Amino acid sequence: MSAADHWRMPAEWVPHERTWMAWPSSGYTLGETDAAADEARATWADVALAVSRFEPVTLVVDPDAVVVARRWIGEGRHGHYRVDLLEAPLDDAWMRDIGPTFVVSPTGELGAVDWVFNGWGAQEWAIWGNDARIGEFVAGRAGATRVASDLVNEGGGIHVDGLGTVLLTETVQLDPGRNPGLTRADVEAEMARTIGATTCIWLPRGLTRDYDEFGTRGHVDIVATFASPGVVLLHWQGDPAHPDHEVSVELEGLLSSARDARGEPLEVVRVPAPRTLEDEDGIVDWSYINHLVVNDGVVACTYDDPQDAASLAVLEKAYAGRQVVGVDARPLFARGGGIHCITQQQPRV
Repeated sequence: MSAADHWRMPAEWVPHERTWMAWPSSGYTLGETDAAADEARATWADVALAVSRFEPVTLVVDPDAVVVARRWIGEGRHGHYRVDLLEAPLDDAWMRDIGPTFVVSPTGELGAVDWVFNGWGAQEWAIWGNDARIGEFVAGRAGATRVASDLVNEGGGIHVDGLGTVLLTETVQLDPGRNPGLTRADVEAEMARTIGATTCIWLPRGLTRDYDEFGTRGHVDIVATFASPGVVLLHWQGDPAHPDHEVSVELEGLLSSARDARGEPLEVVRVPAPRTLEDEDGIVDWSYINHLVVNDGVVACTYDDPQDAASLAVLEKAYAGRQVVGVDARPLFARGGGIHCITQQQPRV
């Protein structure tokens, strides 16, 4: 049996064993004031407790931050399930990117792809000495077989349908700061080996603000995601005054003409962006696409925006039968990400 036949990344909507997160404990994520630090802690806690309504949560915490984390979250049952704390040295708190990508085998073995993490392309502000080891740490604690990869990649840079299709962005996997010299074919071969992808759909770019100082240079998980086989949810910026309008139009055309691993065309569902176009730092990349699908539910970003209810209703329709719970994600996006970015699902095997 080939490696491509062995490991497969399940779709996010399959049953989960738990969700993994990391606790913010230092650097720009906490900010420069006590108020900023408390804002970050409150938001990470809100997401953890929202997820715990649907499935267990394991929160990796730097040893120096355990007392603070317990004060905000405690350790035990808050929703229907537990939020457990697990100590390990951390630099940052974006578990989707620093943690492993979980995969399964045909026989039900749990694997964990340990990508190389280098601070989103070795960005000047990033520190990743500890975070680069979190993938292997989480894999071991989850009881998963570690699947080592030499590809610099982050979990926020891929989305799959569980049937062999993966969404990628040219400015992420082909970023010279991540994988200098690699070609599409090189990346696609590694996607086949590690997550069982047989069809790669390449997006040319991500949202505009994601290329600013604290951006990821185009992560797909704020742009587009699969909601079910053959159905892609697309961030839709309808206001021509916002530069992401052009991005939305371009990606809609590309996705509408693409075919998945089954050879089937994709149905593209627009998820309207918040009506807010700017914050104090410029144009926003606020997105409802950056949600986490959990057992029987969806934990979604809200922005105290007039569009919140209508766009969450689109998610409710797309994920029929699941309860959609909103959490104010403005403090996350101000720091460079969203709810999907700080969580990582472990499938049930």
